[in-house]
Amino acid sequence: MTLPARALYSSLLWLAQPLYLLRLWWRGRAEPAYREAMGERLGHYREEPSSGWLWVHAVSLGETRAAAALIAALRERRPGARLLLTHGTATGREAGRELLHEGDRQTWLPFDTRGAVQRFVAHFRPAVGVLMETEIWPNLLPQAKGQGVPLVLANARLSEKSQRQGERYASLIGPAVRALDLALAQTEADARRLRDSGVPRVQVCGNLKYDMTPDAALVARGQAWRAAVGRPVLLFAVSREGEEAPLLGAWSQRRQRQPGRPLW
Repeated sequence: MTLPARALYSSLLWLAQPLYLLRLWWRGRAEPAYREAMGERLGHYREEPSSGWLWVHAVSLGETRAAAALIAALRERRPGARLLLTHGTATGREAGRELLHEGDRQTWLPFDTRGAVQRFVAHFRPAVGVLMETEIWPNLLPQAKGQGVPLVLANARLSEKSQRQGERYASLIGPAVRALDLALAQTEADARRLRDSGVPRVQVCGNLKYDMTPDAALVARGQAWRAAVGRPVLLFAVSREGEEAPLLGAWSQRRQRQPGRPLW
């Protein structure tokens, strides 16, 4: 049952490639990085094949920042390791540049077609792969595992909703989950759901985002702002597309109901 599900998934993705690339080109109007090295999205690279990389995948900005502490610790343990850092978004790619050392490599994670992921794994032949948080790809993980790449899901989390979706598509997601050698979960609840989903080995290690060291200048600026304002401040620091408008609308309605009064 697994092969037909993956075959259908792979075929649909292969047919969708032109639309996928067109969407990236369209997004590149506002964020030009999306138009950089688009061949990498299909597993095509200009440099010669290589091997032995410490591969870390951080799809976007939040995952890349969380990966910073992990990458620093890995460099201490393996000073000579060469980092292969992959991303899916322009913000992740931009933030990832700050984590690179001489000899490191940064690239887009390929589209999850069989051909693209086969070319990616064959080209870089990583010594180990570390994927941040929730990056479970039905073709990439089994392909990497089949080529002998140990796989770790770091800062791993799995919501109840995602678990239910995984169970619904178990014939597709199951082999990818079982390809993981280790998941380092954020919480006990995440660990339980990951085990129930089929991850063979799970440990609870907390949230890497709490291991980040904020810039001292930014901390000082925030403390100065807090002292100057003198009252509580609502910070909407991380949002998804479409969330800002409802928040601002609710804020406006509350001020209209209580004109002239502070919100706290």
